[in-house]
Amino acid sequence: METRAALLCRDCLARFAAAPGPRPRCRACGSPRVFGHAELDSLAIAHIDCDAFFAAIEKRDNPELADKPVIIGGGKRGVVSTACYIARTYGVRSAMPMFKALEACPDAVVIKPDIEKYSRIGRQIRSMMLDLTPAVEPVSIDEAFLDLSGTERLHGSAPAETLMRFARHVESELDLSVSMGLSYNKFLAKIASDLDKPRGFAVIGQAEVVPFLAGRPIGIIPGVGKVTQERLARDGLRLIADVQRLSDSDLARRYGEEGLRLARLARGEDRRPVKPERETKSISAETTFDEDIADPQRLAPILLRLSEKLALRLRKSGFSARGLTLKMKTSDFRTRTRARSGFPPTQLASRIFDIGREMLVRECDGARFRLIGIGASDLGPAEEADRGDLVDVTAPRDAGVERAIDRLREKFGGDAVMRGLVFGARAEREKH
Repeated sequence: METRAALLCRDCLARFAAAPGPRPRCRACGSPRVFGHAELDSLAIAHIDCDAFFAAIEKRDNPELADKPVIIGGGKRGVVSTACYIARTYGVRSAMPMFKALEACPDAVVIKPDIEKYSRIGRQIRSMMLDLTPAVEPVSIDEAFLDLSGTERLHGSAPAETLMRFARHVESELDLSVSMGLSYNKFLAKIASDLDKPRGFAVIGQAEVVPFLAGRPIGIIPGVGKVTQERLARDGLRLIADVQRLSDSDLARRYGEEGLRLARLARGEDRRPVKPERETKSISAETTFDEDIADPQRLAPILLRLSEKLALRLRKSGFSARGLTLKMKTSDFRTRTRARSGFPPTQLASRIFDIGREMLVRECDGARFRLIGIGASDLGPAEEADRGDLVDVTAPRDAGVERAIDRLREKFGGDAVMRGLVFGARAEREKH
């Protein structure tokens, strides 16, 4: 039985000796959100995950949504990006097709994602993380791993207390909540952050790890997806305890190197370091239509708007593109991709669109499409973008025009400036 020498209040950060009783409260502020663990002050690897991030932002910005089920996602043929916790009680989950989500929760308020807003707030939270430690490894827009080793002198507190102070800071500054997991490696920190959502804080220590993992489904191990789970289940491996009972040599004989990886993680061993920088390999924008489209004249304005979104994301993230990939999904869910590379680095929507439209026209062979997207690859620094030369004298001027359009749209809204192709397509739709 583990001993808890002290308890730490998550609300006021007071420390006090544990007293008998099943539900202790903070002796300083009376809060029930107190926490104790025998290894609390010796663990330093954390995983932080914002709670229902997209939906929480929309609820924060519109208090009328506070007690309503909210789904962030596309049209009826899109998928759920995020569901608030109320919607989740109806069975709505991320990546669920929208029509299934609305069948499960017909009264849900559906909001189209505002990725630019979410990214801006995500960067604010990332900046707060970097105030804790330079060892921040982003996983997505709303989650990251942190290594807080050696930060005790800087913050005057153990990593656990530093994390609790960070959560309070996010709530007071941004009116959003986070859930946090603390352990001695990334695998366990990620599991811990999922244990107590929302506004959660959980710890997995070395002394408890083997029995803690034993009763968990094998699918919590990274890389063990549905197909792998089915294959392992046929061999009698459904829980992590089933893996723990086998020797390393037996697992290696059955599954090779993957078997050894399963053995290590089943014991709670994960040597992956927290990497402060994750290389950005691509940036993209895509959309799913409410109805299938085959006509290239109708697809072109959509591609132009996606090109504008992609160009803006390149500018905001400080990258230029030397390669582009067009993605198109047909009505029977088959994906087509076409790529171009080797052109001068660009952040210009007009140039992205010109290249993308050439690929688009070649793919319009009568097939009906439910989704198109455009992605930038072979990324380079922004400083290299659209410099122009003796032959290409318009690039610097075009770059200035697009930056001016960015400023107008930021001030007056996304429809403040529309290119002729998009405006004409909108007018045509409105006539009908």
